[in-house]
Amino acid sequence: MGIVCTLLQLYSLAVLAWVILSWVQVPSDHPVAKVQLLLDRIIYPVILPLRRVMPSPRVGGAMLDLSPIVLILGIAVLRGIIC
Repeated sequence: MGIVCTLLQLYSLAVLAWVILSWVQVPSDHPVAKVQLLLDRIIYPVILPLRRVMPSPRVGGAMLDLSPIVLILGIAVLRGIIC
């Protein structure tokens, strides 16, 4: 069970890093862009179904994407059950 718990914790950190890096624009030849691409590939398959199910609330003139928060909370609940 230790490996699964560690992987879930790493995935939560990856989601957090993905959110933070989504606020930063970097050129495609920058090393951080490679990290963003890697995180996109591991986060998008999980987050896209959540985005389809959850409506994004409108805050002023912008839409607020709550799916990363729901994903991190879901992982925390799963870790609480498993670990």
